[in-house]
Amino acid sequence: MQRYSIFSLIKNAFSNHQNWDVVWRDPEPKKEYDVVIVGGGGHGLATAYYLAKEHNITNVAILEKGWIGGGNVGRNTTILRSNYMWDPNGLFYEYGMKLWENLSQELNYNVMYSPRGIINLAHSDAQLNAYSRRGNSMRLNGIDAVMLGREELKKMIPFADFSTSARFPIFGGLMQPRGGTARHDAVAWGYARQADSMGVDIIQHCEVTGFDVRNGKIEGVQTSRGNIKTKKIGLCVAGSTSLLAEKLNMKLPIESHVLQACVSEPVKPFLNHVVTFGAGHFYCSQSDKGEMVMGGDLDGYNSYAQRGNLPTLQHVLSEGVAMFPNLSRLKILRTWGGIMDMSMDGSPVIDKTHIEGLYLNFGWCYGGFKATPVSGWTFAYTIAQNQTHELNSKYKLNRFNTGYLIDEKGVGTKTWIG
Repeated sequence: MQRYSIFSLIKNAFSNHQNWDVVWRDPEPKKEYDVVIVGGGGHGLATAYYLAKEHNITNVAILEKGWIGGGNVGRNTTILRSNYMWDPNGLFYEYGMKLWENLSQELNYNVMYSPRGIINLAHSDAQLNAYSRRGNSMRLNGIDAVMLGREELKKMIPFADFSTSARFPIFGGLMQPRGGTARHDAVAWGYARQADSMGVDIIQHCEVTGFDVRNGKIEGVQTSRGNIKTKKIGLCVAGSTSLLAEKLNMKLPIESHVLQACVSEPVKPFLNHVVTFGAGHFYCSQSDKGEMVMGGDLDGYNSYAQRGNLPTLQHVLSEGVAMFPNLSRLKILRTWGGIMDMSMDGSPVIDKTHIEGLYLNFGWCYGGFKATPVSGWTFAYTIAQNQTHELNSKYKLNRFNTGYLIDEKGVGTKTWIG
C-alpha cells in the first residue's frame, strides 16, 4: 500500500502535474471476467472493492460509460446520515455510518469524513411530534438522536429566522450528532485506487450496448469496446438503470428525475452543521472551502439531463432564504443536477433477478451518496454468495408485488431531509 510523505506532497504540489504516478490503471478490457460491474460511480467502485477484499474475487471489470467521478458520485451534496424510522433503513444506513467512520483508514485515502451533525428543523407541533417518534425509533436501533428546543437551536444556528414574524417559525428539531459530510470525489478516487491495486480493471469510456442472455442465464455483455464474457453482472447505474433494464426486457418500479444542487461563493465559516428545512425540501452545509452547499427538490418531470433549471433553483433558494435570511446576500458560484432513480416507496433495491447471474442495485432516490460503503458491501455479498445479506434482505425487488414496502415518507421520498 503506497504512502506519501509530506515532502512528496509538497513536491507534487509544485510540479504542474508532471511525472505524477498514475493512481489507477487504464487497461484494455479482457475477453472474460468472473464479474462485470456496470457503472463506475461510488456504488460500483465500492462493490468491486468489497468483492476483492471480502470475497477474494479479483477478476472483476468496472465498465463506465464516461469517466470515474463524472456521474452522481460527483454530483451530490455529500450528506451522510442514518436518521431513519423504519428498521430496514435504520439498520442498513447505520452499518454504513460505521463504515464511513473508518473509511479513510480502510482505503488509506482521506475521504474528509466530517461528523458535524445533521439538524432537521421542525416548524409545527405536529412535525416536532413526528421527529420525536423518529428519534425514539432511532434510539431503539442504537442510532444517536437528540431532540433540540428553540433555545438550544438559537445557540447553534443563531442566524436562522427565529423572529416572531417568521413565515415558518422554528419549534425545535431533531439532530443526529454523528451525521455529517464527506468529500465525494475523494470517496470515488479512494475506492478506485484500492480496487485497482487488488486487480480490478476499471474500464472508462466503455458504454454497455446490450447483454448476452441464453436460457435465462447471463453469458456476457456487449460494449462499445467489444463483447465481454461473464457469468455475473451487477448493474450500478443510478438514473440510467431503466435504460439498461429495457435492453433486458425488464420494466422496473423507478422514475428518473433531476435533483437540483448549487454552491455559493466562499465565505468565512459560520455554519458548523448540516441543516434541513422542515417546511420544504432544502438543506445546507458549508464546505471546507467556505462555500455554502445547498440542495433541494426534484424537477417536476422525468429527465436524464445532468443539469438544473432556473425555476426549480429559484424555488429551492427561496426556501433557503426563508430558513437563513443571510443567504440572500451570497452569489451562486455554480449549479448542477444529478439523475435520481426514484423508487415508488423511496427505498432502494439490492437483489438478484429472475435472470441467473444478473443483479440489481438501484432506487436510491435522494440518498445514494451516503449509502456508498454499505451499498457496495451488501451488493458484493449478494453477487458473491448469490443471496441477499440480512442488511439488504428487505430491499428485494418483489416487495412491489407483495406490498411489503418500506415507505419512509418525508425521509425517503419527499421533504425534510437532504
